[in-house]
Amino acid sequence: MLVATFFQAAMAVVYVMITVFMYPIIKQYNKTLAAGYFGFRIIGAGFLFAGIGALLLLLWLSQSFAAASQANSSYFEIIAELLRQGRDILNHIGMILPWSIGGLILYFCLYKMRLVPRWLSIWGIVGCTLTLVATFILMLNIITLMNPVYFILNAPIALCELLLAIFLIVRGFHPIERKFNENGDTI
Repeated sequence: MLVATFFQAAMAVVYVMITVFMYPIIKQYNKTLAAGYFGFRIIGAGFLFAGIGALLLLLWLSQSFAAASQANSSYFEIIAELLRQGRDILNHIGMILPWSIGGLILYFCLYKMRLVPRWLSIWGIVGCTLTLVATFILMLNIITLMNPVYFILNAPIALCELLLAIFLIVRGFHPIERKFNENGDTI
């Protein structure tokens, strides 16, 4: 449990760092979209950090269960299930929903700024849209987390994010000092 907590905390820190690094690049294109991107991604990271708290509470609860008598086991099982469900909601709805909206903004701006190949930006937009669909049908209890449909709908953005990371590591992008007007067109 501590290893999972550590890796989730590391992931949350990396998410925030990527957001902070991308903000000034997007701001060159459109200040309003940059603020929206930053806000949605930070909100998502906040939910991710809250999920870490739920993991630590589950750890504490399991230690308390081990020390308690067998007579109180149903009490612990109910609380553990509530904590697990709460963590799933924090991570798969609270975090993913704003993160995907921020992703739509990011990939739209990358598309317009032409800092990465257009096919990669389009893939990101489609992937974020599919993830939003997965999140909404999860919220409506049409599917569960362990449903293959949920994984299939989230797979495109996961692959896109990996490809974007590889692209940026190998090639990077060199933002040309471009000037954009209010419509987002290059001046």
